[in-house]
Amino acid sequence: MKNLTIVLMMTLFPLVTTAQPLSNLFPTASDIGNPKLKGKVVYDQGSQTWLLEGAGYNMWNKRDEFFFLSRRLSGDALLSANLNFPEKGVEPHRKAGLMFRASLEEDAPYVNVAIHGDGLTSIQYRTEKGGETRELAAMVKSPEFVQLEKSGDTFILRVISSKTPLDEVASVKLRLPEEVFAGIFICSHNPDVLEKVRFSNVRLDIPAEMKGGEQAPPSPSRLEVLNVETGLREILLETTDHIEAPNWSRNGKFLIYNKEGKLYRFDLKNGKISLIPTGFADANNNDHGISFNGKTLAISHHLQENGQRHSIIYTVPVKGGNPVRITSHGPSYWHGWSPDGKWLTYCAERNGNYDVYKIPASGGEEIRLTTADGLDDGPEYSRDGKYIYFNSVRSGTMQIWRMKPDGSDQEQVTSDTYNNWFAHPSPDGQWLVFVSYFPDVPAGSHPRNQRVMIRKMAVAGGPVETIAVLYGGQGTLNVPSWSPDSKKIAFVSYTY
Repeated sequence: MKNLTIVLMMTLFPLVTTAQPLSNLFPTASDIGNPKLKGKVVYDQGSQTWLLEGAGYNMWNKRDEFFFLSRRLSGDALLSANLNFPEKGVEPHRKAGLMFRASLEEDAPYVNVAIHGDGLTSIQYRTEKGGETRELAAMVKSPEFVQLEKSGDTFILRVISSKTPLDEVASVKLRLPEEVFAGIFICSHNPDVLEKVRFSNVRLDIPAEMKGGEQAPPSPSRLEVLNVETGLREILLETTDHIEAPNWSRNGKFLIYNKEGKLYRFDLKNGKISLIPTGFADANNNDHGISFNGKTLAISHHLQENGQRHSIIYTVPVKGGNPVRITSHGPSYWHGWSPDGKWLTYCAERNGNYDVYKIPASGGEEIRLTTADGLDDGPEYSRDGKYIYFNSVRSGTMQIWRMKPDGSDQEQVTSDTYNNWFAHPSPDGQWLVFVSYFPDVPAGSHPRNQRVMIRKMAVAGGPVETIAVLYGGQGTLNVPSWSPDSKKIAFVSYTY
């Protein structure tokens, strides 16, 4: 089943769906405007990509001809994808992209982001049925990633070019019906030619509704794996449950994540999910991880004692067992093992300040490693044990820092306008990955229900590259999640 492809040639016929993730994201395939040559799509389950082939005179003036994969939706949404033209093609003005459309009629109002064969990128839109098409060009050519957000009557185009941070480049206001068709399209700009485009990492995210200042309840989840070399994302699991913080096992065979206070094992070979028994520790948060020898799991369980409820660190065998208490005081949130297995490092609040601490893995006296005002969090050892990476708000924004294991020589690693959390060194010692919030999120806050980036940089220094954009935040990438071969990371994205 891994290499199965689905080939469809149709006009207004539903897509064949499979049990694999994403294959039923767009249940309708349509040739809009009755183009001379009919479109088709190949969905590849292995790479979770779509290859669209379509024709059409143009998407312009008062009517359109193109091939469209879509689904109906109501309310706000973020539609995102990487796309590329796999062939040189015939027409430099062929176009492909993302669209929100009032109907499947040829003269319907719509908003899209169109990437042309010559690299021109623009928002195209029609304000009324049968009206003229309008265009707002973006000052960017051939972006590798595009995102079109529908927020009420505002449509926002964001792009990534050369792995830079996600950037808002254009927006337009337009009233569409409450229910629209959202999807991906190809237009050849020549009625006698079929052109091709490949879409990857396609995501349709429904943001949370905020009512009366209250944050929405925890969302449904996607367990994903990202190949940091190719940029391809693979959904392993879509669930209505809210899951968080996957760890990758040291033998590469399974992931561990938390859900509703319990820990679960996801088998990467067959997708089987099993509960990890942790005894009385049934209120675990998303701060958990596996020792370098693969034998022991550190967990952070919310314990009720002395009239208060706080997080305490325990250890259990990786297959489950009776928890052994490690920290005497709370709240304490685990984040890292030392490579030799002798130390745990964690974030803890003591006397009103959150700092980084370490403690012997068998328990004992904790050692405070940071003393700066404000939040220090997310400590994790490098594979060679020479450094502990952590994030700190001491510079005014949340940035990545590192220090020696005794707390000395603290130095800043990142310095930009984004709020960077939870740096994870790769097993081969070459890379760091971390989650970045946009500047509108307070520096010391790590909320869920946000547009965030996963970014990568070399341990030796150099440019920071954006490798994924998603809807998430808290629970996405809190803990060590590299595959043992340093080629992939596991994370969780969210959508309502």
